Amino acid sequence: MHVLLTNDDGYESEGLLALKQAMEQVAQVDVLAPERNWSASGHSRILHRPLTVRQVQLPDGSPALVSDGAPSDCVALALMGILPQRPDLVVSGINHGPNMGSDVTYSGTVAAAMEAVLLDLPGIAISLESFADWKFETAAEIARRLIPKILQRGLPQGVLLNVNVPNLPLSKIQGLAITRLGRRIYRSEWEMIQSDEGAGWQRYRLNNHRPTAELIPGTDLAATAAGYVSITPLHLDLTEHRLLEEMLDWEWDLPKTP
Repeated sequence: MHVLLTNDDGYESEGLLALKQAMEQVAQVDVLAPERNWSASGHSRILHRPLTVRQVQLPDGSPALVSDGAPSDCVALALMGILPQRPDLVVSGINHGPNMGSDVTYSGTVAAAMEAVLLDLPGIAISLESFADWKFETAAEIARRLIPKILQRGLPQGVLLNVNVPNLPLSKIQGLAITRLGRRIYRSEWEMIQSDEGAGWQRYRLNNHRPTAELIPGTDLAATAAGYVSITPLHLDLTEHRLLEEMLDWEWDLPKTP
């Protein structure tokens, strides 16, 4: 098994190192990660300038490649010629914080797994459900156990897996839950911190309060709150198929396609 690792927290992150050291026990591992933090970057790509790739050392002294591009760029670079051998899958993480519910639309971690799927490889995003005192060893061990089994079973085309691990010692993990996305409740506010009325501009700072959640059974948010590892299959087809069928019967002022 040959695994490409990346993340959105940057190559010096503790989560990436923990994931690499765990995956090296079961796979050949390559790392191509961003040189800086790209949290909440979403599925972005750099198109207006060339990208730089260089070799660095991770905090344990092992070699890795870094890029000045986004997490999605790192995956695209690796799979489109930077690596001498194409990996079997891409694993993104371990993220410093959860990526659940509507978080997945913001997440650079999930975006890297999306990019893998677009390039016809399985993609897995792994995040740790905490904002401090992260127990990366738990998430890394979960990844070491789960990923070989996932690769053995395979994933349908266009599907990635979003894994969120409770911030608990491994002995406290209750089990595994296959879930759907839940609903985040965001309470962030913008505060004006500077303005120039004559020039007509204002500067704002985001007071980023931690989001809360609706703990609905069957969702990723409820599962991790109860101590379960959440695995949510995500599909890149965002079409709302039920409404699509309904809209075919709407009356329109323009002719519809046959």
